[in-house]
Amino acid sequence: MGNPKAFLTINRKEAGYRPVADRIHDYGEVEQTLNPEDRRLQASRCMECGVPFCHWSCPLGNKQPEWQDRLYKNDIKGAYALLTATDDFPEFTGRVCPALCEKGCVLNKQHEPVTIRENECAIVERAFLEGLVTPHIPARRTGKRVAVIGSGPAGLACANRLNRKGHSVTVFEKSEAAGGLLRFGIPDFKLNKSVIDRRIALLEQEGIEFRYNVEVGKDIPAADILRDYDAVCVAIGSGVPRDLNVEGRDLKGVHFALELLQQQNRVNAGADIPAGERITAKGKHVLVIGGGDTGSDCVGTSHRQGCKSVTQIEIMPKPPVGENPATPWPYWPVILKTSSSHEEGCDRRWLLDTRAIRGCDGKVTEVEVEEVEWEKDPATGRMNLIHTGRTEVIKADLVLLAMGFTNPVQEGLLEQLGVETDARKNVKTDASHRSSVDKVFAAGDAATGASLVVRCIASGRDTAAEIDRMLMAK
Repeated sequence: MGNPKAFLTINRKEAGYRPVADRIHDYGEVEQTLNPEDRRLQASRCMECGVPFCHWSCPLGNKQPEWQDRLYKNDIKGAYALLTATDDFPEFTGRVCPALCEKGCVLNKQHEPVTIRENECAIVERAFLEGLVTPHIPARRTGKRVAVIGSGPAGLACANRLNRKGHSVTVFEKSEAAGGLLRFGIPDFKLNKSVIDRRIALLEQEGIEFRYNVEVGKDIPAADILRDYDAVCVAIGSGVPRDLNVEGRDLKGVHFALELLQQQNRVNAGADIPAGERITAKGKHVLVIGGGDTGSDCVGTSHRQGCKSVTQIEIMPKPPVGENPATPWPYWPVILKTSSSHEEGCDRRWLLDTRAIRGCDGKVTEVEVEEVEWEKDPATGRMNLIHTGRTEVIKADLVLLAMGFTNPVQEGLLEQLGVETDARKNVKTDASHRSSVDKVFAAGDAATGASLVVRCIASGRDTAAEIDRMLMAK
């Protein structure tokens, strides 16, 4: 620890966001950066605790104290080496991870944790800028071939680790470019897609083959993949969105959140979407149903498209502000989260259940909602939903369903593979990430259900280790 008193004398300083008046007119990243000296000072605040709860909180097991010290000493090469020893893609997690490590930071007991996520992003960006990120081409090949189906964070991490081991890896992606929801779900204002392109170019230089616009189970039979490859990793994500079974669901102007987000990201990338197929919030009153990150992304996108207003509703109670005794440090605090999109303007409401969607001439015009309450069952401890009967109508010209995802798509790949699924219809795997079918493994959301990018990368790494173990044993 280079400066043992820094946490006492230097306050937490965040880079902050670009001004709202500027950022809502473009899709550039909203988060700013600190200058290198301020960033070094922020890294110096790390206390290198005897029990590093930041490390304990991180699904990847990142060694935050070690690379914070390297950053403080301006050793970017050393910091990047330590960082990438556990995290394949710090440029992704440094932008979109909710920073579980910061919630576990001992300084978070005073709500002044080290700016770990920002520091992480700063390290990787400087490493790229200074030419420290170079291709790692395996010295030899094992002769084993692995198919990774899906190029989201889990698939990319799995492919990266297996390629480093010398196996020949082919990544099959049904879309026109790699990244999964990193590319097509997360808005550009949170993650510029050039960041993904830069990493994919590096992976290609290292020998990974990417095959785009190829959906295994449709364009290629799953049987062919099982025949031609020594191992298969299913990393297709949790692609089935949770739907709303109410009157008026089929009205024009009611869409799943990803329909809006994916289309806007494609437009930003230069895709030509016919006017009749465009989903736009321009000049409309937007209602986002679902209070999570995807809903927040819809709020920010709606502002950039020129909406009149945005309302976001959630069926659960409003989380506590600042402190929650039910989730004390060092656990993840269940408290109110206000995103950069919320700061741009949004009427946020809780304890509302959608009862009906109504419209005129086939187009949505309003949504009827009902106030609800949650009551704990003294016998089981479960929380039960209570409808109060108090209803109201919210004006809406565009309704976006952002209520999460239920499970991976069953049709096509999973049906053809014949893998066993669990009660939630995720691919059932054992402790070694193996499915019920020989040489077929599953990683990320396809096996666990919808989760965080950082958890998917961790799952991809672990799955790659198990695949390598199986291949080398043979």
